[in-house]
Amino acid sequence: MVDSPMTINFSIALMGLTLHILFWDKLPDWGTWFNTLVDKLPKPLAYLYDAWHCPYCFGFWVALALHALTQQATLPALQNMPDFLGGTAMPIAWFLDALVTALFIYVGSLLLKALAGPALTGHQKMMAFKQSQQ
Repeated sequence: MVDSPMTINFSIALMGLTLHILFWDKLPDWGTWFNTLVDKLPKPLAYLYDAWHCPYCFGFWVALALHALTQQATLPALQNMPDFLGGTAMPIAWFLDALVTALFIYVGSLLLKALAGPALTGHQKMMAFKQSQQ
């Protein structure tokens, strides 16, 4: 690789985490239309929906798709792969970048879940206190 400062672009990871939250945490609770749609999916797609509930698994595949759509990379330094890799350089770079992005999506998901518990408890206690004051 060419010597370059290490920079990390979190935009793909944030988009992926947002999509994961939308598809697995929010849409299933927003009425019955989404769950009905998932139930009507062909078996292979329904399997993927179940299998990709894991933020790391989903993160890898969504990172590849978002990289292709946006031409952005989480680790821009991977765009300068060694010449001896030839035609395999870009697929290797995309694979490695998707792994890193999947890790960020996984860690982000864990952090949000860790923060949600205490935040929810605090909100419930505040609401109970307000109600007791009335």
